Amino acid sequence: MDEAQEPDINAYKSFNHFFTRELKPGVRAFSNESNAIICPADGAVSQAGDISDGKIFQAKGKSFTATELLGGDASRAEPFNDGVFTTIYLSPKDYHRLHMPLTGTLREMVHIPGRLFSVNAATTNSVPGLFARNERVAAIFDTEIGPMALVLVGAIFVSSVETVWHGVVTPPSITSVQNWQYGDDAPTLKIGEEMGRFNMGSTIIVLFGKDKAQWDAGFKAEKTVKLGELIGRVVG
Repeated sequence: MDEAQEPDINAYKSFNHFFTRELKPGVRAFSNESNAIICPADGAVSQAGDISDGKIFQAKGKSFTATELLGGDASRAEPFNDGVFTTIYLSPKDYHRLHMPLTGTLREMVHIPGRLFSVNAATTNSVPGLFARNERVAAIFDTEIGPMALVLVGAIFVSSVETVWHGVVTPPSITSVQNWQYGDDAPTLKIGEEMGRFNMGSTIIVLFGKDKAQWDAGFKAEKTVKLGELIGRVVG
């Protein structure tokens, strides 16, 4: 609560209002390097690495494809072939708003219904294709280095995912994939700006294309990370 914009617990209208509380300005240090890719959330790195043969590593010999993750459309996944990914887990204790790792203009948003498995380490290690089976929202942005995908994965107790341009995207009655295309009125969000939020703990997956981004050497599985810190660099 020392980091919260509203420090009075009694000022929150509901548990979720408290859970998605804003931070005070200045409590996170945002990297200002010209070629920086910054961490989009507080949490822990589940995995970070290459997208090999279209596959994204999950844990302990388990993988899923970028096509599966992005709703089954191979053309949507194609720009990320041989690119890089990172999966960042937000536990219930973490700040639950998500921010832009790089400035981007929204091209497309996809809501993919699915399961709500827990996404903690034990479940990630045991459930095949977990992140491509859970309900999720994929936002595709055009950036200075080409497409960037931000995939907000739902989880147990997380039946509501919101974005700043749309509001709630995951109504419980929807059972088929939904797609929104953005044209002349597409929002542009700058690096570090809020782009969405979760209830409870969950996961964000970030994808970049081939030879476009490089993670820092110390940015790897099990590392604790904070919003705004440098996690990689633009190379394309």
